[in-house]
Amino acid sequence: MEGSGIRISRAEHVTVRRLLSHCAGLNVHGVPSYPSGAELPTLVQILNGESPAYTEAIRPVFEPGKEVRYSGGGFVVLQLLMTEVAACDFADLMGKLVLQPARMESSTYKQPLPEELRSRAAVGHLQDGSPVKGSWHTYPAQAAGGLWTNPTDMARFIIEVWRSYHGRSEALLSQRLAQRMLTRQVGDFGLGFYLPSAGVFRFQHGGGNVGYRSYFVLSVQSGDGVVIMTNSDSGEIVIDNVFKAIAFAYGWEA
Repeated sequence: MEGSGIRISRAEHVTVRRLLSHCAGLNVHGVPSYPSGAELPTLVQILNGESPAYTEAIRPVFEPGKEVRYSGGGFVVLQLLMTEVAACDFADLMGKLVLQPARMESSTYKQPLPEELRSRAAVGHLQDGSPVKGSWHTYPAQAAGGLWTNPTDMARFIIEVWRSYHGRSEALLSQRLAQRMLTRQVGDFGLGFYLPSAGVFRFQHGGGNVGYRSYFVLSVQSGDGVVIMTNSDSGEIVIDNVFKAIAFAYGWEA
């Protein structure tokens, strides 16, 4: 099999599990955003690297299953797979399978953001403090970067994962699936979540779209956690300081 000029053997395969844990061997680290008014590519155009997509074709570039290489491109593959199998719009599918069961009442995967929701969205800001032109960008690769949410809803989601893991709820996931999600695959990645091997057993992830930065972490053992969201490309500074202050105040273990 050929991928971006690199020969890939047929000994290993790209699987859903490997796509979720970023060890499927695919390229394209982060998915691109499209400014307000720009022509939007279809998922197939993004996968094939065809205009008006901004990125190269999403292809295997090393042997699947061997190492972690973060790939937003892999989640584009997952998005197309899910919508074709379910024969359903991705935003509607995620609403039914995730947002509603997790009670994420102020969240959506709809891209572009519908007009009726625009007044509720925070305007993104660049590093120089200026607002993003058009307020924000659009992410047709919804699975990799298209979730609109807030800290309350994200907290509801990770708490529901925690409850599923401990067998306290099956509203979102069965205990078996939640425990699989929080099991390291290759390196420090579970299925979708980063699971640091150092320190307490916790799951976490950061987010970075144009004009926005965010972060969440939740201890699997104690249930202590935090969700921090900013509407700035300089948000990492705020996130780091707020997290350190909260961790110190509550005496969290490292």
